[in-house]
Amino acid sequence: MKAALELLAGRIGGIAPRHGIVLGSGLGSLVSQLTDTIRIPYHDLPGFPVSAVSGHAGEVVAGLLAGVPVVMLSGRVHFYEKGDAAAMRLPIEVLKGLGVEKLILTNSAGSLREDMPPGSVMRISDHINYSGMNPLIGEESDRRFVGLTNAYDTELASEMERAADKVNIPLSSGVYMWFSGPSFETPAEIRMARILGADAVGMSTVPEVIIARMLGLRVAAASVITNYGAGMTGGELSHEETKDMAPIGGARLAAVLKEMIAGEGSAP
Repeated sequence: MKAALELLAGRIGGIAPRHGIVLGSGLGSLVSQLTDTIRIPYHDLPGFPVSAVSGHAGEVVAGLLAGVPVVMLSGRVHFYEKGDAAAMRLPIEVLKGLGVEKLILTNSAGSLREDMPPGSVMRISDHINYSGMNPLIGEESDRRFVGLTNAYDTELASEMERAADKVNIPLSSGVYMWFSGPSFETPAEIRMARILGADAVGMSTVPEVIIARMLGLRVAAASVITNYGAGMTGGELSHEETKDMAPIGGARLAAVLKEMIAGEGSAP
């Protein structure tokens, strides 16, 4: 971690970010709105995991968003790639080392609600770890006993909602259920998820929330809805559908996040 942190800190120079953003599929439009942009591929940073999933760039991007210093992880490694729930631990630790205090996580997800169609954006209010995996398995210190009652910061949630109102973009809120993937859920699993109180399903984010909370970071998260859950429409799900629909909701979420960060930057 020390080697990666020193290299990254040297490359981004005078940028001192308090905001970190993990970009899921479809958020490329947010990267394009940065100024004074610096890009560092993951493979240039010691220990950084490189994703083989199409649609995930695999680079650290630092710069100014609406005049506010931010650092973004463009692309993530998922549990299903190598069976490692802690795959994103080192990158998040490096963000913490750079001075990041607030971490915004984004993903693409399947909707379990008729009123939340593809192209929608959902603020994650809570999660269900259906996978049973945990990135802190093997951690030997008492830091592993992380409380998650307030996993999603209420103040950041309010800021996200105010930003959505300001840019006139509908923002749902709901519970995200983490399935391990990489196969999509079955119709029976989707029916179960709805009974258990989930509003959306996906294959990421929850491990990063747990890691971030262990490190003392404040967390906000949002999903770009790319499809309905299995069995809700009669059609089969595919990764191509996810990649095709993600930019639509991604552009909406990008506008919300830009306004959210701009609002924080202008606060007294």
